Amino acid sequence: MTVEGGRPRLTGPVGLTGRAPAPDLARGFMLLLIALANTPFYLYGRAHSLTGFHPVDGSVADRIVQAVLITGVDMRVYPMFAFLFGYGLAVIYRRQGENGVPEREAFRLLQRRNLWLLVFGFVHALLLWGGDVLGAYGLCGLVLVWLFVRRADRTLLVWAGIGAAVLLLLAMLSVLGALATLSAGTAAQATGGIPDFVTASASSESVLAAMGARMLLWPFIVLVQGLLGLAVPVAILLGFWAARRRILERPGEHRRLLWITAVGGIAVGWLGGLPHALAHVGVLGGLDQVMWVFSTTQMVTGVACGIGYVALFGLIGDRLSGREPGPVGFAISAVGKRSLTCYLGQSVLCAPLLAAWGLGLGAVLGSATTALFATGVWLVTLAYAVVLERRGSPGPAEALLRRLVYRTPAQGRGR
Repeated sequence: MTVEGGRPRLTGPVGLTGRAPAPDLARGFMLLLIALANTPFYLYGRAHSLTGFHPVDGSVADRIVQAVLITGVDMRVYPMFAFLFGYGLAVIYRRQGENGVPEREAFRLLQRRNLWLLVFGFVHALLLWGGDVLGAYGLCGLVLVWLFVRRADRTLLVWAGIGAAVLLLLAMLSVLGALATLSAGTAAQATGGIPDFVTASASSESVLAAMGARMLLWPFIVLVQGLLGLAVPVAILLGFWAARRRILERPGEHRRLLWITAVGGIAVGWLGGLPHALAHVGVLGGLDQVMWVFSTTQMVTGVACGIGYVALFGLIGDRLSGREPGPVGFAISAVGKRSLTCYLGQSVLCAPLLAAWGLGLGAVLGSATTALFATGVWLVTLAYAVVLERRGSPGPAEALLRRLVYRTPAQGRGR
């Protein structure tokens, strides 16, 4: 127990050494998926899909990339991120209790962390990226920690199940509505696309106008895609539950659950995303007037897929447990330990280069070249994370968050 002045002291985040490999590997790889998912937003000056940021045209290579991203990345990454976020919160809360910190102080610590994430998200959106998810997770964390962090495991699973059931019901109703529309054959051809304010932060040549557009978009992300969209709360609650059982920290004890979750979740996600991908690239025709149906199907299958991805990295972590990770695993884990810094770093690298108020590369790149650009951005953050890892230093964003939350200097902490 850490004691200061006769009282237990708040214990900082898990350090850079002695960490379970699975969460860091999952976070590190997730950031590549985040870069691939976010950069199509910057492809301005062309028609987009009604249900995403992908252009409706392009070369054969562009169409292949679009299909792959819709199937395996879009709407799959943010529930993955949410699960890992919930898992991390529960680990922090558990560590405080193990070190003798009173429950009330541990609770306040989590809420202070969530509040600061909301602030980080606001600044991130104001300056660079209106699609910021830090604010969404910060708000969801504030609400869900308040409601559930001290509740029983059964309660977590029941409410996660209720949320998942509501998502599934909405998806089923959407599919039935789409089938009714197609069978009636009376619907007009769908027109339009994403609202202008959503894409204005990428297409506006004015820095101030782009900033204003981001401030219009960010509350929608925080409230609708975050708290009210149910996918993020469901994933966070499941992360709470999984952390209590130390599933990612002791994957060898949970192989069967991890295998079932990985195989089943990824299969549901890919099979659920495939119709949307085929419709987008024109292989499935006649669906233009009902493309809206994929907004809900992608959401519910995305939760399954995102958690399936986490389970896959749990299995990989089990294989690596007690071994040297190798150069690839070492580098990806270094990114995962500094996921906040690397996430923000992606916006620092992308927005000034791709947006119209910067160099405007988003107007000339296609889907395939943008995917290469996104991979390059991730590799730059990976190289930076490796340098910090070799020095034993946290990322600057992690160091700042720790100082604000724990009110002490970082001193080699990584989360």
